[in-house]
Amino acid sequence: MSIVAVVDYGMGNLRSVAKALEHEAPAGTQVLVTADAAAIAAADRVVVPGQGAMPDCMRELSARGLREAVIRAAAEKPFLGICVGLQMLFGHAEEGDVTGLDILPGRVPRFPATAMVAPDGGRLKVPHMGWNQVQQVEAHPLWSGIEDGGRFYFVHSYYVEPQSPDIIAGSTMYGIPFTSAIAHANIFAVQFHPEKSAQAGLHLLSNFLRWTP
Repeated sequence: MSIVAVVDYGMGNLRSVAKALEHEAPAGTQVLVTADAAAIAAADRVVVPGQGAMPDCMRELSARGLREAVIRAAAEKPFLGICVGLQMLFGHAEEGDVTGLDILPGRVPRFPATAMVAPDGGRLKVPHMGWNQVQQVEAHPLWSGIEDGGRFYFVHSYYVEPQSPDIIAGSTMYGIPFTSAIAHANIFAVQFHPEKSAQAGLHLLSNFLRWTP
């Protein structure tokens, strides 16, 4: 039995993520939504989704005793971060002036108001909400079978700015080009929501469930 732990720290659409994973899971795989640090440590794979404000997410992660469990999981096993689950991997976040888990060097700024201009000269709204293309910056097993420039669903006002360009796996344009996916060793994390991204999103989740970094 292979166990995939979806980390429950009180933030995010956990059930949607769990259902999408269950839909794509190979036989003999259990998807477990859990707030138990021991269960996360025992899992074979870990998914950290998230929605909402970064200060709330970081506070709840610590309050529930899950901070160290997530840090260990990111160091030891196949790890998928979604939305805030991507942002928390980095350091300083402008939202609430808080620090994430600081696993990867970089920061999390807000979309700059002065750059929110569409190609036709109109204003772009923040949050960035809806479907957008993801350009695959580097080949990766999680992109297998997904076309370059495929469309995924986004909801966010902040984005990650990695210190090292070597970990950027996907890029998206919204006023500015921003990092929409990162890959480092056993970690893959995305700004978009694969569980809301139709077939391309399900395919990415399927690839994660079969990935052996």
